[in-house]
Amino acid sequence: MKIVAGNANRPLAEAMAAYLNQPLTRAVIRRFSDMEVFVEIEENIRGEDVFLIQPTSYPANDNLMELLVCLDALKRASAQRITAVVPYYGYARQDRKSGPRTPISAKLVANLITTAGASRVVTLDLHAGQIQGFFDILVDNLFAAPVFSKDIRERYDGEELMFVSPDVGGVLRARALARRLDAGLAIIDKRRERAGVSEVMNIIGDVSGRQCVIVDDIVDSAGTLCNAADALMEAGAKSVTAYVTHGVLSGGAVARVTGSSLEALVTTDSILATEAVRVARNIRRISIAPLMAEAMLRISEERSVSSLFD
Repeated sequence: MKIVAGNANRPLAEAMAAYLNQPLTRAVIRRFSDMEVFVEIEENIRGEDVFLIQPTSYPANDNLMELLVCLDALKRASAQRITAVVPYYGYARQDRKSGPRTPISAKLVANLITTAGASRVVTLDLHAGQIQGFFDILVDNLFAAPVFSKDIRERYDGEELMFVSPDVGGVLRARALARRLDAGLAIIDKRRERAGVSEVMNIIGDVSGRQCVIVDDIVDSAGTLCNAADALMEAGAKSVTAYVTHGVLSGGAVARVTGSSLEALVTTDSILATEAVRVARNIRRISIAPLMAEAMLRISEERSVSSLFD
């Protein structure tokens, strides 16, 4: 078993390697002056089971290209099997034609990863489960729910919880956590006027006097999240916390979250944190390194991955 780390989230890769008690494979991944990606694997990996860790977060195109070039280098170095470990799968929100003459970029990225040489993909909380079907190779879509439920139990034991989906599309995700913790479920019905702007319309469920926990997969501009928190507080919620797998937090999102009625925003370390995220008063991160590393170990040893979530 060999582990290669890209530059997109080196701390996460190091934490995963430490969990597995495996050193990272020596590799040079750098840019030429015109920002072309150059990769050289400095160890013999012929016939090895190789795991390449590289989320495609900001800058998405640079990190995606780095992933593809690394895959090609590993393939040409005669690795027996190459598993692309992509904790955050960029372009996942473009999973269908949203209008005339628009692309399905999530499918395009799947084709690129497959053609570049990946034998398998391991990812976390895909924005849409059907993206697994875009690949002609094996895909393991892991879930952050066990990590979140453990943290929620430790922090809110004895509280009357209400899990909240910020939209109809995220109901399954919120329901899974509610079922794990034997709590209620509410849904926020919203109307999106244009991309990046949302308006909360109605709350389905009684949140009065409850500790509300919003559950989602991606927080980007945080507009929807902050609007949802305000609506829940206006509906009588005791407090509002959000558990979101991927903290993209672009533009003014961090300032928006710190100035909102959210008691806390909890994200995983699937995306490398900016300095603004690290110092934000109400943003906290929990590690998915043990979860992903355990999945890698089970794949390498040909053991069940799904039993991680039983």
